[in-house]
Amino acid sequence: MTTIRSTRPGYTEVEADIDQALPGTTITHIRAIAYTEVVGNPQLGDTILVNVSALAKRLGTGGFGLVVALPDALPTDPPEGPGHLVKDRYSPLQTMVLGVDDQESEHHETLANEESLDEMPVLAADLHSSLPAIIAGVRMVDPELRIAYVLSDGAALPARFSQAVAGLKDAGWLQGTISTGQSWGADLEAVTIHTGLLAAKHVLGADIAIVAQGPGNLGTGTKYGFSGLVTGEHLNAAALLGGTPIGVLRMSNADARGRHFGVSHHSLTSLTEIARPGMTIPVPDFSTLAEADRREMDTDPAAVAEVVAAQLPMLHMHEQVDVGLDGLWAGLKSSPVGLSTMGRRLPADAAAFLAAAAAGRLAAEI
Repeated sequence: MTTIRSTRPGYTEVEADIDQALPGTTITHIRAIAYTEVVGNPQLGDTILVNVSALAKRLGTGGFGLVVALPDALPTDPPEGPGHLVKDRYSPLQTMVLGVDDQESEHHETLANEESLDEMPVLAADLHSSLPAIIAGVRMVDPELRIAYVLSDGAALPARFSQAVAGLKDAGWLQGTISTGQSWGADLEAVTIHTGLLAAKHVLGADIAIVAQGPGNLGTGTKYGFSGLVTGEHLNAAALLGGTPIGVLRMSNADARGRHFGVSHHSLTSLTEIARPGMTIPVPDFSTLAEADRREMDTDPAAVAEVVAAQLPMLHMHEQVDVGLDGLWAGLKSSPVGLSTMGRRLPADAAAFLAAAAAGRLAAEI
């Protein structure tokens, strides 16, 4: 290992020389991530065992090596303590945590008794990149509202991978985080989305919860083969628990792929075929954008208005609510973390972030 590039709790990014070039390349110097809670703290000069499969496949979000072990500096065994929830189960890097819903948890009795979200708004989003934009929309209504992020296990399993979550917490934009299913490393751990949502309400005291996968959305170009399909199930969970489920539309005015232009087929499929009828769907009203704001965008997001208008009848089983966008552009620009979706930043794909911010605004008003 040659360089330590950055570090934050539970996460260290390094540079290292590898003993043979990546397949099909001459590259022998790479960036890699160490999740220090699992593998320990790498030091300059350490030998590391690193998984380079994502680099070999030229993946985007996953374009890092992943440190599997420090063979000459193995971490000490964790101290004896409560908790028997195993995350990333039966992989070589499975980790045992104390779940908020674990019998040994101080919160077990609360989660054993509480079965209702008491109408708390729950926003379910397809992409992790929606998270800061949703919160920006919430804060334009009331910056004092307490927001919890519930991480599903559809993409990145370690919560520490998300630079956005770290930045949002540092800025005070997030009250707390909960990793569910096989994901791990958030402030609280939970077995399911259901207990994660109940913990958001009754342990963290959240006013609003946002459910989304971590970075690394997986899609195949098929109708049902994408990791965000479970967004519909997340809305069902919120409805089952007596919350107010709000479906965040994945939109784009810049995606060259027709299936994602306007309202993405990811949203249309999960909302029409997975979610039960009766969800609340915020629809951004692009006609309410100020001209000064439009001039800062690479392309006017209203370019998708005609496409979206033709798509919305597909969502007739849900309650569609038009949301004005006045002031939201300024709110998005105030984000303490960078806004980027599929490599496109805020001015390049304004519709993506405005749709998410509109959902946050509606949740806050509710």
